[in-house]
Amino acid sequence: MATTATLAIRHNWTIEEIEAIYTTPLLELVFEAQQLHRAHHRANEVQGCMLLSIKTGGCPEDCGYCSQSAHYDTELTRRELMNVDETLAAARQAQAAGATRFCMGAAWRSVPQGAAFARVLDMVRGVRALGMEACCTLGMLTDKQAEALAEAGLSAYNHNLDTSPEFYGQIIHTRTYQDRLDTLARVRRAGITVCCGGIIGMGEDRAVRYGLLQQLAWLNPHPESVPINLLMRVDGTPLADQAALDPLELVRTIATARILMPRSMVRLSAGRVSLSEEAQALCFLAGANSVFLGDRLLTTPNPGEDADTRLFAKLGVRLAEKVGDGRQ
Repeated sequence: MATTATLAIRHNWTIEEIEAIYTTPLLELVFEAQQLHRAHHRANEVQGCMLLSIKTGGCPEDCGYCSQSAHYDTELTRRELMNVDETLAAARQAQAAGATRFCMGAAWRSVPQGAAFARVLDMVRGVRALGMEACCTLGMLTDKQAEALAEAGLSAYNHNLDTSPEFYGQIIHTRTYQDRLDTLARVRRAGITVCCGGIIGMGEDRAVRYGLLQQLAWLNPHPESVPINLLMRVDGTPLADQAALDPLELVRTIATARILMPRSMVRLSAGRVSLSEEAQALCFLAGANSVFLGDRLLTTPNPGEDADTRLFAKLGVRLAEKVGDGRQ
């Protein structure tokens, strides 16, 4: 592999090039990714984010991994849209815990019009008034809704591609891949930064991961934030019995994402609760520089503040006080 610290930003990576990077001997791959990481980001520093489910369950989508889909019996308690005050109280708690980005997720197929959307806009304004970055993941949205979110000060909009175009139909049937790309285009046109990644461990092979990474790296500009999620197996969903993925595949995915998209924040996202401290350390070494704090990630478990405090102390990792990938 060429010395990655000298590579230019590209949006035309081929599958063959991505495969060559992904399959590099692991120690060399991580070394190359760490070099490139240090060329673009502060060493030993990660951004703390917190993700709150502001509207839980009852989603009409049939995403095979999701506890919030109305298609599956996951024993999840549905909850209507939270009010602004309790959302901002959670944001203040997140800030006190060291988070600089507060993310709000609602189980909608598309962003609704009317009072519900107006309430979300008030949430965004309130989070921004605290001096935090505000991120939303609300499903598909129109150009006018994207513009309204931008006007309210939204720092980032999360809308994951989930997997490669070829594998997508095995996981989701109620929304097309193009729907997702169109939503990302609306976000970008509105001037909001893009948070877009995917999930591994859903039964895909490496070729599918290459395809996902290619789609992300083809976006121009690259997503400012790239969350890499490890499948959280939820009883009642079609993927509940999926075999656990070797954590080193997660390390390879993160390292490859770092090399393909060197300026992006690579977020070690869902599934961290299943990783050992050693596996998490390798993920940071491979270029991950953001985590979600707290003991819940929407509706699934997360390590929690005490576990993270111990881990960061052992690694000498500090939480960033301010980052530059969202509106400041």
